[in-house]
Amino acid sequence: MAMNNDFVSLLLLILIPPVGVFLARGLGTDFVINLILTLIGYIPGIIHGVWIYTR
Repeated sequence: MAMNNDFVSLLLLILIPPVGVFLARGLGTDFVINLILTLIGYIPGIIHGVWIYTR
């Protein structure tokens, strides 16, 4: 079951990076940074989201 949860989290990080970061870290600084990066450019938001997810 954990593999399904990881897959869904990673899929959300790729499709909607701020939602994936919210699920991984909650509503905090990481979410705000990711939201700004996603608004500036979609790819920086994805990169930051994957970085948050893997650390």
